[in-house]
Parts: sequence; structure tokens; C-alpha cells
Amino acid sequence: MIAEFRRGLPFDLDPFQTAACTALDDGRSVLVAAPTGAGKTVVAEFAVFLAMNDPSAKVFYTAPMKALSNQKYQEFVAAYGPDAVGLLTGDTNINSRARIVVMTTEVLRNMLYADSDLLPDLRFVIMDEVHYLADRFRGAVWEEVIIHLPPAVRLVSLSATVSNAEEFGDWLQTVRGDTAVVVSEQRPVPLDQHILMRTKLIDLFESSGTSDKHRVNPELVQMARYGGRTLNSRQMKDVGRYHSRGGRPQELRMDRAAVIRLLTERNLIPAIFFIFSRVGCDAAVSQVLRSGARLTTVAERDEIRAFVEERCRTIPDEDLAVLGYWEWLGGLERGVAAHHAGMLPAFKETVEELFRRKLVKVVFATETLALGINMPARTVVLEKLEKFNGEARVPITPGEYTQLTGRAGRRGIDVEGHSVIQWQEGLDPQAVASLASRRTYPLNSSFSPSYNMAVNLVAQFGRERTREILESSFAQFQADRGVVDLARKVRGQEESLAGYEKAMTCHLGDFKEYSGIRRELSDLERKGAGRAGSSSHGDRDRRQQQLTALRKRLRQHPCHGCSDREAHARWAERWWSLKRQTDDLRRQISSRTGAVARVFDRVTDVLLELGYLRVKGNDLVVEPAGRTLRRIYGERDLLVAECLRTGAWNELDAAGLAAMATAIVYEPRREDGSTSDRHLPRGAFRAALERTTTLWSTLDDLEREHRLPGSEPISTRLSSAMNRWAQGGQLDRVLQDADLAAGDFVRMAKQTIDLLDQLSVVADGPLGRTARTALDAVRRGIVAYSSVA
Repeated sequence: MIAEFRRGLPFDLDPFQTAACTALDDGRSVLVAAPTGAGKTVVAEFAVFLAMNDPSAKVFYTAPMKALSNQKYQEFVAAYGPDAVGLLTGDTNINSRARIVVMTTEVLRNMLYADSDLLPDLRFVIMDEVHYLADRFRGAVWEEVIIHLPPAVRLVSLSATVSNAEEFGDWLQTVRGDTAVVVSEQRPVPLDQHILMRTKLIDLFESSGTSDKHRVNPELVQMARYGGRTLNSRQMKDVGRYHSRGGRPQELRMDRAAVIRLLTERNLIPAIFFIFSRVGCDAAVSQVLRSGARLTTVAERDEIRAFVEERCRTIPDEDLAVLGYWEWLGGLERGVAAHHAGMLPAFKETVEELFRRKLVKVVFATETLALGINMPARTVVLEKLEKFNGEARVPITPGEYTQLTGRAGRRGIDVEGHSVIQWQEGLDPQAVASLASRRTYPLNSSFSPSYNMAVNLVAQFGRERTREILESSFAQFQADRGVVDLARKVRGQEESLAGYEKAMTCHLGDFKEYSGIRRELSDLERKGAGRAGSSSHGDRDRRQQQLTALRKRLRQHPCHGCSDREAHARWAERWWSLKRQTDDLRRQISSRTGAVARVFDRVTDVLLELGYLRVKGNDLVVEPAGRTLRRIYGERDLLVAECLRTGAWNELDAAGLAAMATAIVYEPRREDGSTSDRHLPRGAFRAALERTTTLWSTLDDLEREHRLPGSEPISTRLSSAMNRWAQGGQLDRVLQDADLAAGDFVRMAKQTIDLLDQLSVVADGPLGRTARTALDAVRRGIVAYSSVA
């Protein structure tokens, strides 16, 4: 199969690709950790190839972002045709019963919990960008999928180069069975790294034949010390005297237009400039355009205009003006564009395609572009090595540096890629070299049980089995690797116990009960023989009475007369022996860390107190409210369920429900500041908001009582704008009310639609119908024709 697959490729396989494909061809799962642009997706394409050569097999391709899902969908349609490929991204449902289905990871998690009828015949699941499981907001979803996939499904995990790939691979081996770990740190296109100081590009590392390839260039060290100049001994003394008098070296940075001219002269275009600010990206484009830069030919400008007009033809003219279309098009025609989350998705997609076609030459982007989008450049420019993380300015990590510079170098086009770091005062060449040469970040689990996860697992497996499943998480694996091995062993032994129990089944009665009497009798006889000379006359009499009673119970038991009694007894002995070992393993597990399971216990205690779960015997069962919670996914799953259960939103109209859904899903940024209630919808909305806020406060208190972290208050900052939009308001007024860029508004609208879609399914009666009406009211205009979130 590999030979046949290879014949269809325009290039030969690299060694790591061959190793990974061989593992799949041998029937194993595989984890591939390799640099950005190394060609990991070739391994995924081989898994699809294997599935398509099995007439009954299906393959799911999961990606962390809808933009990636859309991109992969288009690629597979081009390769296999539209009938063979489907797309599921929450707000998009295309050909879901196809043999190849591309989806976001959350969609697959939801399918697993719902026991979807799309799961039969599933052979492979490809998890692209699997290192996302470290994401503190969404990472748990990846672990849920990995743990709950049917055992026969083979997993193809694609990761950036992480420093603990082997540890992650060990966990996959534990929970998924035979898994090959293939690690490559070799970039397919070598990376040359430079510092731009004054007007000079200086190599970061020395390349004069030294054996230490990570030795900092001595010329750079000297220039950094003496204001960006290479000095002779006399000049060095002059600079030293100048510094001693408090002088400052002259500015060492070129403006952006000059940097672009330099890169163009050196044949280092196309280039991506990473600027860790949306405003900074837009300002950079304006600055370059003001300088008069024009990077395209007349023919390229005509091609750009034709492409853009075709892609944006469905957007009404009045909206185009609001979106700054003409200024954006002007920049594109001159070969310059921004790329960030504040842009309309259709605009971002257009920039990506024009850059891939080599028509746009320079893109100013935030770091979100580095997350998997197929948009390689010849050169990556980093203007700063620090970014704002929401609270403070912090240095970028080695992992982030690797992700960003991973865009440099186009396979099959460039013989090397280039990274350029712009000099700024105080930059330490040794620190930069350390950042550039260190192996990338470790992959750490962010897994923690949610309310939705708890009710779903309890409904399927019961409390104890759920605790064992949680012991199998990567979070617990990292906390105590031994627990995972023990939990896996317990699960295996439970399967054997079930087999032994079936083998000792007797048509006359309960053979487990009968064998228990035999064991009790045997143990008592053995103890009596061991104490024959040391026990008192009274002890011997009591023991004899017990023996007599047990022998009588044994003879009277229905199974005593079975013709297959001794055959059953042999299986029973095996069952009791294995049960003893299994109980011992469970005791070992309970004495270990158990951190994840303890959080689960606190979560279930909250759900018990609220009536979503109920104790039945030694287990938990899901109550009707819990069955509703099973189908609610999101950060505020329990709050939504409580609002439904108490009827808090029953009086809302469609626009009011859309405004409320936005308040539930919106996560305010620190810089948002306080919000005013003055512009919020009046009447039913205000009453519903008060009830919702009271429920949140009650839940927050309850969570903290149970040693759970609680949650932030809901924010109504965007509720007024969403209410206006759902009532048919004009785009310019809505964006003004929201104080949001178009892309941010679209993304918030898509999240609102996702919650409304859930409500339309799980809410009873009129509220469900209101949710469907609200969904349709929000999905219009730029929201409707934006294909990604």
C-alpha cells in the first residue's frame, strides 16, 4: 500500500513519513511529532488512502479550528470528489455520511457521547494539531476523544515538535494500544536566522566551520555592544567614552517600508511580519502603503482584483463600505495585507489564498496565523520577542518561536527559509540564540472533569467505572504514570472476570454464591488444621458448628447437584483469584494521587445536591435534568441547564434570547472594563438577566463550598449589539454598539448560534422554537456568508 501511495505523490517520502506510514500499514496507531511544514499531513493522507481502499471503512479528520477544517475539506474534495467528503463544524453540516468526514474536535466528542450512528465502520481518526490538548480552555476535548474512541479505531496524532513526545506516546500506548511514536526535528527546508541591525542583516549563529553550530556570531556580539557598528580598536574607545558620558547609540531600526525594500533586494520575499497586535498589523499596512510601496505588476493587480471581486460578490455594497473593503482591496493590489482575528473570515481566507498564489508579497499577521494554516513564506520577520498575554508583556517561549519561524521556507520552492529578528535596544544576542536553538515546549495536560462530561460518563459507565476512566487521562498519567498502567490492567482484568463469570454460569442456580460457600468452607478447614494443637475446646466446638452449617448449605444449594459442577468450580477458582488481584489493584489506585478523580467527585457532589444525579444503591443515576445537561456543551454548561430547568428564559423573545446567549458565551478581555446596563433591552430581558445572575451567584457559592474554582460573572457587554442585530439592525450601527471588529463580531455571532442551536434541541416547548427563530435571526448578512469562525 505504501508503494502504491508513493506513486501518487509528486515527491518521495522523507524517512519519518515512511516510518509513520509503515506503522499504519502494519495496523498500528501512530503519533507524529515534527516541525511546522515538515509534511506531517502526508501521514494523515496515507490513513485516508488506506480507508478509501477498504470499501466499508470510514475516516474522520479532526482539526482544532474551523478554518483548518474548511481548508482540509477543500483539499479532500479536490482529491476524492465531493460525494466522498463531508464537513461538520457545528454551524456547517455537509454530507455527514461520507466516507471521509472533516470536523472540529468538539463535534467528534459530542458524537461519542451521543453514540452517533455515524461511528460504525470508523477505521481511522486523524487528530491534527493534537498538542492543542495543552490548551487550558479546550484541551480536555482532545483527551475525551482519545479515551472514548472505540478500541478498534486507529488514531493518527499529528503534533508540533514537543519536548516530551515520548511521554505522550507512552500514554497513547496505554489508552489506545499499540502506538508507534515517530519524532523528527529536521526541518524540510533549513532555516537561516538573522538579526536586522541598522541596514545590515547579520547571521545569528557563526557559520565559519566551527563544530558548535549554535555559537553566537562574534560580529553580532560586537555590534550589539557598540551601537550596531563593527568598530576598530580606536573607535571602540571613543564609543566607550561616549557611553560613560550617558550618550545613547543612534536608532538601529529601519522603518517597515525600508525593511521590505531590503528583503526584496535580497530576494527574501514573500514575507510574513509577525506583530502581536491587531491594531499594529493594520497600522503597519497603512504605513507601508503611505510610503508608496508597490510590490505587484499590472498583470498581478488585475488577477488580484478579479479574484477578490469573485470571492466577495455576495457581500452587499453597503456592508463592503462598513468593512473597509476598498482600502483593503487597494492594499492587496499593491501586494500588502494584514491577517488577524479581527478581520472578516472571508477577507482572511482571501489573503491566505492570494499569498499562497504568490500575488500578495507581504503580510502583517498576529501569531494566530502560525497555528496550522497552510501559508508558508520565504522569510518570517519578528519585530519583537515579547507579547502582551492579557495581563503583562512577556517574552515569547521557545515553542512559540518555533511555531512562528516554522512558516519560513516553502517546501519544493525554497532551498532555505529565513527568520529575521529586528534589533531593539537591550536585546541580548545570547538570549536570542538560546530561544532559537532550544527544543520546543513540553506538552502538559489541561484535562479537568466538567459537569457535562460527568453526567455523560455516569450515564454510560456508572460512578466507579467513570473514576477508572478518569484515572486513564493524560493529566493523571503525568501526575502518576503508574496509576494509568494499573487502571488499564484493572479494565483488562474486568473483561477476564466477565468471561470467567460467563464460563461458570450454572443453569441450576447462582454458582458464584455456591463457590463462595466452598471457599469459605475451605478457608475454615485450613485454619482449623493450622490451629489444631493450639486452640481451646470451645474454639474447636464453635469451628465445628460453623463447618457443619456450611456443609449443610453447600449440599442444599441448587448448584450442588449439577453434573458440570467441578468444571464450573475450576472457572470459579480462577474468578475468585483474579478478583482478589483486581481488588488489590483498586486499593493501590485509590491510595495513589487520584487528583482528577477527586475533582470528579466534587463535580458529582454539586450535581447530586442540585438533583442532576441521584444515588441508587452503590451507584449514581442520571435524573431528567441531567439528561438535558448531557446535551449542553460549553464553559457554562451547568448555568445553562439551571436556566432551562427553572424557566429563567421562558419569557424572552428571539432577539432577547440571542442577547442572553451572547452574555453566556462571551468571555470579556481584561481591557474591556465595566459595562453599563443603560442600553440593555428592557422588560423581559432585564428580568431574565436578574434571574440568570442570581442562579450564577448560587452556583458559584456552591462550587466554592465543594472546593471547585467557580466561574466569572456573565458579561452583557455585547448583549445590546446582538439584540439589535437579531432585530435586523444595520451592520455599521451594530459594530459601533459592540465596539468590535467585523471578524470578532462574526466569531461571537457563531458562538451565539452554537448555543442557540443546542437550546433549540434541548429546550422544551416554546423556548426551543424561540431559540430556532433567534438562530435564524442571527445567521444573516456577514454572519451567514462567513464560512469560518
